[in-house]
Amino acid sequence: MAVPGRVVKLCGNTAVVNIMNNTCEVNISLVTPKVGDYVLVHAGCVLEVLKKDAAEELMWLFEELKEAADGTPSTRDK
Repeated sequence: MAVPGRVVKLCGNTAVVNIMNNTCEVNISLVTPKVGDYVLVHAGCVLEVLKKDAAEELMWLFEELKEAADGTPSTRDK
């Protein structure tokens, strides 16, 4: 499963990406993101740079899944 995140730092062929308020280092060899770009991450690799609206929709869907799984309210409802 690929997840959306936002690039917070570039480091050569890797980037630090914020995914659901968790940061992780990922490989960016397949794409050329900039700091602030939204990206789609799978197995530690960025597969695609996303448009902001597409990324926000995916992040909202993941929030909805989280809410359904653990019963916490979605931040979009606030």
